[in-house]
Amino acid sequence: MPPVRLRAPFALSAALSLLACGTTPVARPAPPAPAVPSQPEGAIVDPFAGAVPAAAAVAPPAPVKVRTVEGIDEYVLGNGLTVLLFPDPTQSTVTVNITYHVGSKHEGYGETGMAHLLEHMLFKGTPRHRNVLKLLDERGAFANGSTWNDRTNYYETLPATGDNLTWALGLEADRMVNASISDDDLRTEFSVVRNELEMGENDPAGILEERVVSTAFLWHNYGKSTIGSRSDVENVPTTRLRAFYEKYYQPDNAILIVAGKFERDAALAAINQSFGVIPRPARTLPPSYTVEPVQDGERSVVLRRVGDVHLVLALYHAVASADPDHVAFDALDHLLTTEPSGRLYRALVEPGLAADVYASHYLFRDPHYLAVGLRAKDGKTVARARDAMLAAIEGFAKKPVTTEEVERFKAAKLKELAMLTSDSARLAVELSEWAAAGDWRLLFLYRDRVKALTAADVQRVATGYLKASNRTLGEFVPTAAPDRAPVAREPDIARAVEAITAGTTDEGEAFVASLDNLAARTATRDLAGGLKAAFLPKKTRGGRVQVSLTFRHGDEKSLAGKREVAALTAALVERGTRTRSFTQLEDEKNKLTANVSIDGGAGALTVRIETVRASLPAVIDLVTEMLQQPALAPAQLEIVRRQELADLQEQRQDPNAVAANRFARALSPWPRGDVRAQPTFDEEAAALKKITIADVRAYHQTFWGAGAGEVAAVGDFDAEALAAQLERNFGGWKRRAGYTRLAARAFGSKAADEQLDTPDKEMAIVLAGHDLGLRDDHPDLPALIIASHILGGSTGSRVWMRLREQEGLSYGAWGYISAGELDPAGQVGLGAILAPQNLARGKAALIEELTRLVQTGVTAAEVTTAIKAWLDQQDNLRADDGFLVSLLASQRYLGRDFAWHRDLQARVAKVTAADVNRAMKTWLSPERLIIVSAGDLGKAGKK
Repeated sequence: MPPVRLRAPFALSAALSLLACGTTPVARPAPPAPAVPSQPEGAIVDPFAGAVPAAAAVAPPAPVKVRTVEGIDEYVLGNGLTVLLFPDPTQSTVTVNITYHVGSKHEGYGETGMAHLLEHMLFKGTPRHRNVLKLLDERGAFANGSTWNDRTNYYETLPATGDNLTWALGLEADRMVNASISDDDLRTEFSVVRNELEMGENDPAGILEERVVSTAFLWHNYGKSTIGSRSDVENVPTTRLRAFYEKYYQPDNAILIVAGKFERDAALAAINQSFGVIPRPARTLPPSYTVEPVQDGERSVVLRRVGDVHLVLALYHAVASADPDHVAFDALDHLLTTEPSGRLYRALVEPGLAADVYASHYLFRDPHYLAVGLRAKDGKTVARARDAMLAAIEGFAKKPVTTEEVERFKAAKLKELAMLTSDSARLAVELSEWAAAGDWRLLFLYRDRVKALTAADVQRVATGYLKASNRTLGEFVPTAAPDRAPVAREPDIARAVEAITAGTTDEGEAFVASLDNLAARTATRDLAGGLKAAFLPKKTRGGRVQVSLTFRHGDEKSLAGKREVAALTAALVERGTRTRSFTQLEDEKNKLTANVSIDGGAGALTVRIETVRASLPAVIDLVTEMLQQPALAPAQLEIVRRQELADLQEQRQDPNAVAANRFARALSPWPRGDVRAQPTFDEEAAALKKITIADVRAYHQTFWGAGAGEVAAVGDFDAEALAAQLERNFGGWKRRAGYTRLAARAFGSKAADEQLDTPDKEMAIVLAGHDLGLRDDHPDLPALIIASHILGGSTGSRVWMRLREQEGLSYGAWGYISAGELDPAGQVGLGAILAPQNLARGKAALIEELTRLVQTGVTAAEVTTAIKAWLDQQDNLRADDGFLVSLLASQRYLGRDFAWHRDLQARVAKVTAADVNRAMKTWLSPERLIIVSAGDLGKAGKK
């Protein structure tokens, strides 16, 4: 399902990246392979045998090419499997994405959540492939699965080396027909899914949308949550789950997408060898025929739960994603809620009626909805904000859509599509969404429809659909003469996609992101103004280039008490200059096909740029204007302040935020006022309320400027021209304050155990750890890297296997060991999200696993597996230009080069079990753990 809305402050964000909707199973004897529907009696479907199954008389027929669209080739196998191939030689990874046309829409009575539960079960594996996530982790893959209304997909991105592609294809072919759906696996997994359900229950906005959607749809299954009801998830029998699997997980109901670095002919042959031997099923899938009737009056729902933030959501029935009017709904989403030009933003956020506004409009096969919501400033403004929101949404007859608004949407959307189509890994996943909506080529038809969209189109849709009788909000008002929306059309997809106009994109160069290649292609230099530069020019698909600029300032004394004003200064700089408004800045970035983000704190300011070669000089000039000539407007300060205060208020009831805040303060107890100190929510809110625009302007004038910093660029650019422009723009930019690096330290943490109560929350969290006086040049670092991976740094780790796979307590559990880069300031940490009633068991399990690891040690086999997985993951990380530009900037700051990483990898490769066991006994101290738990202590039996 889509990413769970979960705030993850502190180190929790990195830990949660391990979570996947699928799961890794407990190691146990493999059950017998399931029978494959409709295959000849006695046949064994074996995608790995390299030959035709025993019962088959002939080899599978050759794939038939159907069409080519914008470099993407479509084939169909003899058994009905659709295959898309998208070679991209600029990548050093390959992505395999298989999507089944089955989701929550296809579930029957008592089956809610079955599609999602089945997705989890497929990560349990097959008799041949047990512990799927662990197997993927060992190959350095980034992988996940997801379930949504119309589809379920599984994808993995691996280094494009060795037999990774063939192996991944074999894995997915095996999972298509041979999944081990056993009673034992289901017994542990249903509680993991229940924990995921509980995690979602903590998100007020998500639950409000779920309730409103279920009220808006009377008959169509879009009204049911993909994760399902608790009772169905907990009670579904294995036989029913297997029948669902055998019905829908078949080649004629799937689309396979391979993108990245591979040879087309070899890949096609491997696909046919793995998947082509699977028989076409004899069954015929029935069509979905339920149609939601036109809504005949306002509907409402009220959600009452503990919390501090007031939310309002208005939902309007819309059209299917293949419908020509789908793009107009996207435009309405944009022109209503986009910051800062959106109508609702100007009507609600700028005058202070709401903290922010948002909208939801998804890709679906059948007619779906547009939802528009607000987060109120406080309870006193809810009614006024709600009325103003509805007046704006349903007021297009009085205030028609303008050409300027539509052109702004088109520029932003076309920029987004340009970025998407230049990234083959992202495109591989996005194409499956459009395939689930009816046809993968709809993506390109959508782009054409964006280009052709007019204000008249959007106005017609707005006045036709955004009306009271088509709204679900929270109240019912009888209407004598209902004014209803038109019936949504059934799109003729086959006819529509024939009109696609193909675009062209620069292919870029074949580039392998090995350490040797990176070292050979990267040039370093020192620029006027104190910037240390690292440039890696290369031809990229679509001419993409990414730049990171960091300017450093201040010292411990001068920055004292300035944590919040530093952050507000960076936020305001993005909201207008002396000559351009916030809206004009956003318009200019869209025009230049550029994304620009500015992240500032006390001591450093970092600018991230993503654009294309032709626009880079203009983008650098625009960034220079933003940094050196910001408007720093009082009105914008008030908007940002309200948003920050609303965020803080929401965090007060979030177990994750509460625990992470307390854990950070306990682990690093810097004195109050020190910029390195983590404040309490009350302290941060009080500081934010006191800041004036004069404080912001003084901070900018005193601390911002060149003198110390780094710049890194990766992609399609002229290094000499960029260096010269940076020296012109920043060489004379002076700041008043000097710069001395803020040191980090380990405080020698002492054992503690705290329980924090967050009433009426369905999910809880436990965090544990202690600090380490460790720097990353210590000889024990390689051994501790492997110890970290084995402890909790992978989906095959000790912590993951114990809490998720063996006991089914947690949707996500993690552990890590870190070292300081310039100072001896590291950490060991553990964590898990749990149901409140499982807090005690989860905490005990985490401590037991760390203690057992230190006392009994690791095995040679574990170390060998972890070394390979970690080395493969490093290769995979460096294949991403966004990661690479950050790595280059970090190297310049630390005074390192790729030789340092080459040496580290060589030392990691030589680590033995004895090295790991000795290092763990030296550095890890379970008796020193600081433990923080947060959740509903009443449900946990603590009150």
